[in-house]
Amino acid sequence: MLTFSSPYLSSDTYYVSLSFSTAIAISGSLRMRTFKIPTIFTSKSHPRLPYQNPIRQNLVDKPESQNGSNRVFRFLRGLMSGGKIDGGSRTEAEEKLYSWLYALAQSDKDLVFEYVRSTERGLSFTEAERRLKENGPNVPVDFSFPSWWHFLWSAFFHPFNIILIVLSVISYITSDSPNGCIMLVLVLISVCLRFYQEYGSSKAAMELSEFVRCPVKVQRCAGRVVQTELVVQIDQRDIVPGDIIIFEPGDLFPGDVRLLSSKHLVVSQASLTGESWTTEKTADIRENQSTPLLDLRNICFMGTNVVSGSGSGLVVSTGSKTYMSTMFSNIGKKKPPNEFEDGVRRISYVLVAVMLVVVTIIVITDYSTSLDLSESILFGVSVASALTPQMLPLVVNTSLAKGALAMARDRCIIKSLSAIRNMGSMDILCIDKTGTLTMNRAIMVNYLDSWGLDKEKVLQFAFLNSYFKTDQKYPLDDAILAHVYTNGFRFQPSKWKKLDEIPFDFIRRRVSIIMEREEDTDPHSFVRVMVTKGALEEVMKVCSCMENVDSGTISPLSPEQYQRIINMTEEISNEGLRVIGVATKKLGKIRYERKDNDDTSESDMVFLGLITFFDPPKDSAKQALWQLAEKGVKAKVLTGDSLSLSIRVCKEVGIRTTHVVTGPELELLDQDAFHETVKTATVLARLTPTQKLRVVQSLQTIGNHIVGFLGDGVNDSLALDAAHVGISVDSGASVAKDFADIILLEKDLNVLIAGVEHGRLTFGNTMKYIKMSVIANLGSVLSILIATLVLKYEPLTARQLLTQNFLYSVGQIAIPWDKMEDDYVKVPQRWSKKGLPTFILWNGPVCTLFDVTTLLFLWFYYKADNLEDLVFFHTAWFIEGLLMQTLIIHLIRTEKIPFIQEFASWPVLCSTVLVSAIGIAITFTPIGKVMGFIRLPLSYFGFLVVLFIGYFVVGQVVKRLYILVYKTWL
Repeated sequence: MLTFSSPYLSSDTYYVSLSFSTAIAISGSLRMRTFKIPTIFTSKSHPRLPYQNPIRQNLVDKPESQNGSNRVFRFLRGLMSGGKIDGGSRTEAEEKLYSWLYALAQSDKDLVFEYVRSTERGLSFTEAERRLKENGPNVPVDFSFPSWWHFLWSAFFHPFNIILIVLSVISYITSDSPNGCIMLVLVLISVCLRFYQEYGSSKAAMELSEFVRCPVKVQRCAGRVVQTELVVQIDQRDIVPGDIIIFEPGDLFPGDVRLLSSKHLVVSQASLTGESWTTEKTADIRENQSTPLLDLRNICFMGTNVVSGSGSGLVVSTGSKTYMSTMFSNIGKKKPPNEFEDGVRRISYVLVAVMLVVVTIIVITDYSTSLDLSESILFGVSVASALTPQMLPLVVNTSLAKGALAMARDRCIIKSLSAIRNMGSMDILCIDKTGTLTMNRAIMVNYLDSWGLDKEKVLQFAFLNSYFKTDQKYPLDDAILAHVYTNGFRFQPSKWKKLDEIPFDFIRRRVSIIMEREEDTDPHSFVRVMVTKGALEEVMKVCSCMENVDSGTISPLSPEQYQRIINMTEEISNEGLRVIGVATKKLGKIRYERKDNDDTSESDMVFLGLITFFDPPKDSAKQALWQLAEKGVKAKVLTGDSLSLSIRVCKEVGIRTTHVVTGPELELLDQDAFHETVKTATVLARLTPTQKLRVVQSLQTIGNHIVGFLGDGVNDSLALDAAHVGISVDSGASVAKDFADIILLEKDLNVLIAGVEHGRLTFGNTMKYIKMSVIANLGSVLSILIATLVLKYEPLTARQLLTQNFLYSVGQIAIPWDKMEDDYVKVPQRWSKKGLPTFILWNGPVCTLFDVTTLLFLWFYYKADNLEDLVFFHTAWFIEGLLMQTLIIHLIRTEKIPFIQEFASWPVLCSTVLVSAIGIAITFTPIGKVMGFIRLPLSYFGFLVVLFIGYFVVGQVVKRLYILVYKTWL
């Protein structure tokens, strides 16, 4: 072990600036979205640094004999869980990292050097370069950004797209070019929309690099015979485990660091916790296992920054092996499955299976009669085309785009169109407290003396301190000034003259103002006073007395009185209020002088009292949460702030606080208890980023909820990525906005209410199309199959069937502009795996029943049972089929009686009338003659009126029975 020589004192210390050219090449740089699993540990059961050490192994390793059984157990558990996410436990990589950091935090500095195979002088340049090659560049997460063709292939490879392309190719082969062209255009539109959406949003997490892109001072040793210590400045990407870094205010930590020395060190961990409060760190301490990871005082984490103070530290983890990188390594891997997309995919497989069976039967039947194979194949392709919901991609994307435009008017930017549909299904919204429920600014509440009574003198001197303070105005100063001005207090600051100021710093955590004014009794005499305001503990530290404001008497600040004030302050803090102390000191009539860096004047002061503050809830928050609850969306508060403050705010906005829990308490729970606690808790405070992730995953997997998450910080990125709907704000961190699906242009929950309504409207109209088109198409194809088997000839020619299908598809474009019933948007809407098949089984036979009724009517009434009446049959079947498919939307779209209790929107009504009129009129035009149509007698149209009245009556009866059984419709 080499003797350590401080870089601040050694005469052999030099400062140079360099960069390793061999280490700058970063393979693929920082790219997205395929992640490589961190490889900080080679063992399956314990952490390790790049260099093994037997002492470290004895401290953190598990018995090797258990590894095999553990692997088998994990494998079997993975099979039994079906790959589901277990939100109640840390990942294996996280467990290893926790063990490693706790081992370092509990060890002496000498032992820490042994663990990382470093020295007190630092690494040599040769060793550092070797480790850089072995460990790779020090970048937080190793991304692999997919190329454009990967996204194009993903957009292209969709079941309905494949079906349409195959049918298009067959159409071209059978000389049906127009139909083939139409299907290719639909595929092109669908692929382009999806490619544009996914490729544009896939660059999320690139902003992670901004947290560590800075030069770092590192202590290295050089020399073959006599080693000399050098402090060099290198790029953060060249930092390796074992480096000794030197940091000052404003510096970012380039890796996870075990402190070696510290002087008044205050660190901001906002990038990990999301809270603006600072944390004191010190090297001269050994932590224990009960301390929460982010509260370890001798460990600093990658991405956090120095607020004040200085020191040195030993880098113990870099790159993908740090806490921040392990935390972000979960991104993109545990996104919940999209129920809607999975449901559509399953429906497509069912339709393909039905298509293969039905088309095969139809082709064989038709060929056995016509003996024309090409004509039979063309008719089979037409039937397959009629069975395919060709407009599904266009209707779905149009509905989503319409919802996006509507939400844009409500000041929402939609990055992922599918998030709109998920908003309609969302039943739990997890929200942060600061800035979402609260105004994110301080309001002064009380001015209390040492006994907890309101005393104006306490406010007066706090006001004078804030009024004369010039170094830097903080929000608390603005709150005090605003309270005084708005409540009519007249403290006459013009009578006072400022003499000096001892500014605030993060070591003393207080600010003092020295001022004077003329005595009222003697104009030639002056009263000189020092007024100190700041953190209560730091103010009381310089007080030796306390004042009874009523009587003006001063008594010693005894330990009993000190503890009484502390207890009173804790009670106030438990009510969710922030507290600062106020003290004064008379300086007498002598001339005041203070030497630079002499703070001894802040002593023997008289404690006056307390000033309390509160971050008030937004006026709109309570109403917004109430409206969300009315719509079936429950709110859960997930925050890194204190529990007492969170409870206070939640009570103000109407969130129940009977079940609350903190992050450290969650860490102590087993998996079952964790899930049960998350299920019942409404307020979860002091959460780390990974705990927020696990809470969201527990609600998704164990609770089977559709979860939205509203957050704006780096610490929220994991939860934003994992949630079904990630929501951020335009003022949020870059990483949070990248991972979010929706960005709010104003941080107001009322905006989300409109989003929920648009989401349910979009989901409802999409489900209308899917249910209507599947029922209509299946019913039509089954009717064609029955007619073909009965008549022994085609009920429609291929051209007529394609024309019918085209007109019907065009009429469906208006569905995204339809309205939904008020009851539908009051509750969350989700895709049901069993819902659609059950819906089809109930309602599908109704269409086929009335198609068969038409077949029988034409057979027996008009005697259209032979080839001589083929043209008449084709015309009659064409009109009935088109009207049936066009009018079915009005029966499906509402629980009520169509055209009596409920009318569709005017775009849907217009499209229905227009398509029906074109379908009927075409049989009276020359185009109809070319297509093989003739004019039908008026008696047939009378029959159609009766037929569709019967259809709506029977359909409504089936609808009521269905609702009676399943308690829902769409």
